[in-house]
Amino acid sequence: MCFKFYSMLLLGLGYVLHAAAVSHDSLPLPPTVASNATLALLSSRFVFTEGPAADKKGNVYFTDQPNNKIWKYDTHGKLSVFLDQAGRANGLFFDRKGMLIACADEKDELWAISPKGNVTVLVNNFGGHRLNGPNDVWVAPNGGIYFTDPYYQRDYWNRKTADIKEERVYYLAPGAKEAIVAADDLKKPNGILGTRDGKLLYIVDIGTGKNYSYQIAPDGSLHNRQLLVEKVTSDGLALDAAGNVYLCGNGITVVNKNGQQIGYIPVPEHWTGNACFGGKDNNILFITAGKSVYTLKMSVKGGE
Repeated sequence: MCFKFYSMLLLGLGYVLHAAAVSHDSLPLPPTVASNATLALLSSRFVFTEGPAADKKGNVYFTDQPNNKIWKYDTHGKLSVFLDQAGRANGLFFDRKGMLIACADEKDELWAISPKGNVTVLVNNFGGHRLNGPNDVWVAPNGGIYFTDPYYQRDYWNRKTADIKEERVYYLAPGAKEAIVAADDLKKPNGILGTRDGKLLYIVDIGTGKNYSYQIAPDGSLHNRQLLVEKVTSDGLALDAAGNVYLCGNGITVVNKNGQQIGYIPVPEHWTGNACFGGKDNNILFITAGKSVYTLKMSVKGGE
């Protein structure tokens, strides 16, 4: 999600978020939070944080989209800028070769960024038409890349309308030069994340407040859409090794793989954009929320 839409969402859904906040007050923390753990503020120096992703060592990278930077928080606790002029990157995810795949919506492209910060453009159009704005991304174990493409008008664009009417999920197969449509049955697909075994893909439809799972076929196609949970307006999401799903929006709503709510993590910001597991033991929940980033020690490891 972008900062401008975040502001619009709070205005348009203010009554929903307020009601949800009231009902969440009585909910317990999920049992996946470590005993006696508390939410720790890492920094509030940003404008709007998004797209957290951990590399193999547990270092976490995230974006400050309005400031056009990708930051790195390493396992020693050091915070530094990884990439300036980052293509207005939003969602991020590492592939198995260590390349950071980024949704760079300054020019509506999908990037692969090397550990040294060198950029390769993977996708810059669909059928010759400019993409709406790649938002979030997940790389399957086989190297195939799924990304969402909703339309949120950006202040830094010259255009005022979409080239592609449909807001879809796309798939870039391993070695392919062009993406194909993976899902077109959503109103405004936003967050996306798959299981480590590559068999299940979760997609947030922020346009309807519904969250779905899809089965992934060996050829990368998506089948058997199932409703995971509804009436939870969420943005990004995280997964743990036990199969629980962390839906980010008004704080973090945690549901099990059957969609049953098992707890709620309050976050003291107006909007919680995204989260991921990281750290050297893969048991730290790293949370991007508005102008801030937070960490929370968990009793489970990440399953992303």
